[in-house]
Amino acid sequence: MAEYRVRATGEVKSKDQILLDNKNMSLPKVWTANVCDALGVDPVLASQTPAPSGNYKTVVRNGVVQNADGNWIEAWVEREMFTEYTDENGDVQTVAAQKTAYDTANTAALAATERAKRTALLMETDHYALADVTMTDAMKTYRQALRDVPQQAGFPSSITWPDKP
Repeated sequence: MAEYRVRATGEVKSKDQILLDNKNMSLPKVWTANVCDALGVDPVLASQTPAPSGNYKTVVRNGVVQNADGNWIEAWVEREMFTEYTDENGDVQTVAAQKTAYDTANTAALAATERAKRTALLMETDHYALADVTMTDAMKTYRQALRDVPQQAGFPSSITWPDKP
């Protein structure tokens, strides 16, 4: 979505908002520098979202800034992901409790992803388990190792996948 900074106020608006503000003006589809000058706006250029510096940090959009070339670009700020608050029941939700819940949810999602991968690997070898096929000991060992993946000490964060024979 195209954004523009209004020179007079510093406000950032979408192209649609500017069109609504100037609904009695006929404007081309592509806005050149001359069109922007006539409207008193500057385009806001996209900038890369920086990576957060820690596990419990988040980066959010924070207006626009002018870069060294004089262009207006998206600005970003890093914030703490969690803050202590009191919920609607009057219970204090601590940062530590929120981090624990976040980590638990992420671990559960990762475990589900890794189990799905394990299931796919098992399915690739299901034809070896048909009644009319003699399964090799190596294949039996491989399939058992796949079934044992969730019992590994580091599961789901650290997995040693068995080698397919």
